[in-house]
Amino acid sequence: MNNMKKILVLIVAISLSLSSCVSQKVYDELDHKYKRLFNSNSELIENNESLVAQRNQLQNDLKGLQTSIESLENKKANIQNEYTAAKDRLDKLIASYDALESESASELTQKANTIRDLLRELEEKEKTLGVEQNHLKQLQAELNARSETINELESLIAAKEAKMTALRNAVSDALQSFEGNGLTVTRKNGKVYVSMENKLLFSSGSWAVGNQGKTAVGKLAQVLVNNTDIEVLIEGHTDNVPYSGNTIQDNWDLSVKRATAIVRILQNIGVNPKQITAAGRSKYIPVGSNSETSGRAKNRRIEIILAPNLNRINELLGE
Repeated sequence: MNNMKKILVLIVAISLSLSSCVSQKVYDELDHKYKRLFNSNSELIENNESLVAQRNQLQNDLKGLQTSIESLENKKANIQNEYTAAKDRLDKLIASYDALESESASELTQKANTIRDLLRELEEKEKTLGVEQNHLKQLQAELNARSETINELESLIAAKEAKMTALRNAVSDALQSFEGNGLTVTRKNGKVYVSMENKLLFSSGSWAVGNQGKTAVGKLAQVLVNNTDIEVLIEGHTDNVPYSGNTIQDNWDLSVKRATAIVRILQNIGVNPKQITAAGRSKYIPVGSNSETSGRAKNRRIEIILAPNLNRINELLGE
């Protein structure tokens, strides 16, 4: 990621001095890198959405195992009852055999055969009972393993939710003086979104951050310095009015340069560059109507998207 950022900065620097043909090449390269980063971000969203589905599946499996255990326990109880009944019959026959020792040899032989049959039946019941007990132990072990996995997943999810709630509160507290003045802090899809309108950050057509914008970004950076496990995506957005200057080519270039301007402030204050991704979205994701002045003002913005690191959860699901 660090090497990619260095290459991106080098390309942007070269674009300031080369012809419009070279700027197109820069755009193509940045567009390619953005798509890769966008796909990676989409995968994180998909992983986060599938997490709850997989947890529910594990819970369903857990219920199934519990049902199987209850069935085996009932079966074991039935076998135990049959075993007890057979043993009672054996005891009675042995008593009868003792009482009838004086009877004819044929009667004694018949009773002896019956006793042998009962002994064989008891032996089979004991074997069946042993098999069911082993099966029950295996299911119990699997149930315990699934329960541990579910417990760890639930703990990780709860920790992630608590982390993002605390982060959202910390960001809101740090930027409280700017909220309502071109800056909003919201939480959705398990992430924290900090939206800054251009009036807070840039002059028209410029990517140089003003003093007020630097102050706001600096306050956010102080929060991120203490949250090294948070992924930070900086997205630059424009309205649909074409860029009219000669320094860069179009709104794509402008949105990227504004995003990287925010990245540099964060990095200079101490945010780990490995946490940060810069992206330009040009005019293609508006939040207001470009046919109205107020809508275009909302569309000219920087979106700072803070997402939790899901590596440990993905590792657990992979196991």
